[in-house]
Amino acid sequence: MTATKSMAMASMALLVGVCLAQTASAQRGRGPQGPPDIAGKWSGTWSAFNPAQPTAQPTELCKQLDADVVRNGDAWTATFEGDCGRPYKYKISMHGRLAGGVVLFSGTVDLGAQDGGQYDWVGRATNTEFIGFYTSAYSTGFFNLAKQK
Repeated sequence: MTATKSMAMASMALLVGVCLAQTASAQRGRGPQGPPDIAGKWSGTWSAFNPAQPTAQPTELCKQLDADVVRNGDAWTATFEGDCGRPYKYKISMHGRLAGGVVLFSGTVDLGAQDGGQYDWVGRATNTEFIGFYTSAYSTGFFNLAKQK
């Protein structure tokens, strides 16, 4: 190995070492990240689709969806409301867990026979976006909400 090649490899190793040390130092200085602040007012849309027809576009149903999320200790309560031929309002307890700087939710709720019965859903919330996927005996879909200022 030539002296020039050896010196280039040593310089590269030194540069990589310095970069790794700076990255580790910056990460230590941040400290543990807290959960996102998802309490507050949210607004967006929801859509339904048929998973047996993956190429079909989602059907927009009563697209406006508003939510007010309140934190209760380690759980949250969300009041979802809108109008789908008639006004609706559902208060749902949401159990979530912090994972990688987001809150992951899952749950089951019975909205009554008039509104499709029992639904299972999963969701993910950050400081600015709350998205979810739901399914029931009669419907499958998703919602996408943005936090209001």
